[in-house]
Amino acid sequence: MKIKEGVIPTTLGTIVTAGALVARARDGRAMKRKDMVPMVETAIIGFGLAHIVLGAIDLIQDR
Repeated sequence: MKIKEGVIPTTLGTIVTAGALVARARDGRAMKRKDMVPMVETAIIGFGLAHIVLGAIDLIQDR
């Protein structure tokens, strides 16, 4: 069974983004300037979204 190119990055991005969003929703605090946790969570969300976009581009180009 062959996996299409782009499925793995898209899946990874979806999982990472969902995990970061859940962690951020559980936090519930307002973002403070010196608080690093929300910035790290935002970076993880961006990382996940980048994988989703890159994986989707690979999926579209394979058609």
